[in-house]
Amino acid sequence: MNDSLKIMVAVITGDIIGSRMLEDQNQWIAPFKKLLASWEISAEAWKVDRGDFFQIEIAKPEGAFYKLLEIKVLIKKIKPVSPNKKASTIDVRMAVGIGEKKYSGSAISESNGPAFINSGEKFDTLRRSNLTAGIKTPWPDFDEEMNLLLNLGGLIMDNWTVSSAELVAVVLQNPHSTQEEIGQILGIKQNSVSGRFNRAHVSQILEIERMFRKKIKQLSP
Repeated sequence: MNDSLKIMVAVITGDIIGSRMLEDQNQWIAPFKKLLASWEISAEAWKVDRGDFFQIEIAKPEGAFYKLLEIKVLIKKIKPVSPNKKASTIDVRMAVGIGEKKYSGSAISESNGPAFINSGEKFDTLRRSNLTAGIKTPWPDFDEEMNLLLNLGGLIMDNWTVSSAELVAVVLQNPHSTQEEIGQILGIKQNSVSGRFNRAHVSQILEIERMFRKKIKQLSP
């Protein structure tokens, strides 16, 4: 543990919307843990709490939105079943906080600093505003611009179907693949990939991610 840290990090605070529609919380927790393992994040840098709440510390703030996208498609791919056995959907709400980490505890719940405060405050704002994605940083002008884009992007991402999420997941995992190659992975034709790609507005979402990454790199000390 260290009480003299002053490093810039990102913290994602989130919860699963409609988690009670799942017959088993492990439907999202198991793939979520697998995703985190692929990021090689230490056990002290994340937690799952109360069955539907989570928090993750991201060492490189510029990559926070990309990781938010990975979590979004992971949750949107899940096919929950409500108690009456009718198909339903679940979603995820996430707030990104960026700032200093001033203390590193043996668990993420013990760590603190502006990054954690910003993430928690933005998360509370999202719940009150019925929004699913937002950010709070030390840079107000950036926040104003990026939250507008996240509000618009959220309208797109919230409406992703399971098939749209499956496509976006493949695009994120294979960023240099052609649509034909993506189709081979998904087992569909190239024209079907093109249709899903356009309906999911993948190009626009990835443009937001590129802008986020570029501006955070410029702003970070």
